[in-house]
Amino acid sequence: MQFTSERPLDDDVLEREFTLGEIPGILWTPASVPAPAPLILVGHPGGLRRMYPRLVARARHSAAEGFASATIELPGAGDRPRSAAAEQARADLRRALEAGEPVDDEIVDRLVLPLVDKAVPEWRSALDALLALREIGGPVGYSGGVIAIGLRLAVVEPRISAALLFAGSFVPRAMFEEARQVTIPLQVLLQWDDDGNDRQMALDLFDAFGSKEKTLHANMGGHTGVPQFEGDAGNRFFVRHLT
Repeated sequence: MQFTSERPLDDDVLEREFTLGEIPGILWTPASVPAPAPLILVGHPGGLRRMYPRLVARARHSAAEGFASATIELPGAGDRPRSAAAEQARADLRRALEAGEPVDDEIVDRLVLPLVDKAVPEWRSALDALLALREIGGPVGYSGGVIAIGLRLAVVEPRISAALLFAGSFVPRAMFEEARQVTIPLQVLLQWDDDGNDRQMALDLFDAFGSKEKTLHANMGGHTGVPQFEGDAGNRFFVRHLT
């Protein structure tokens, strides 16, 4: 991990950009926390620059409770090399949604499964590097989307103790069996009127999760209409499980 920039934000948070090989990322740490801080991995649908306002808002909110936050760019997003197969799958998905047609499972598999297979090892490598920093300690949480990436991480990464998942992206049917293997505490956000999300699939996925502690927060509104109070609910969830 190589840090490429550093700047203090105006609310006692230090923001540092880094690279991990070809992968760019951002780390936010609460400047006044004396001990190693618990870490939240912040998931997103890709495009760090485009997503930055929402990501930094979430990181600042978490820092107020003493959490460090970190994110990395997804494969094929931002300035990272594009995959022709992924671009074709994304175009096929867009056409189906615009036409009001059911989204074929084959399209979802082509788009999501390769992304999960590549992104999850990158997240685990980033976690290795982050936990080697003296200002970062365990336990670790995961927050955000793509939900299929969070699902896979919850299954394969024993260092993640709890996850706040955003139901707002398609999940391959093959991954529902993986969902039954998830055992960590979960809180799942679902925007009820999200046009780009299969609501019934999100409900079925929540039902499939094997965690004994799992909570579904369903709110009216579209994809970007998550109520502000959910930020406080997320902090309370992580305070319970990461401190």
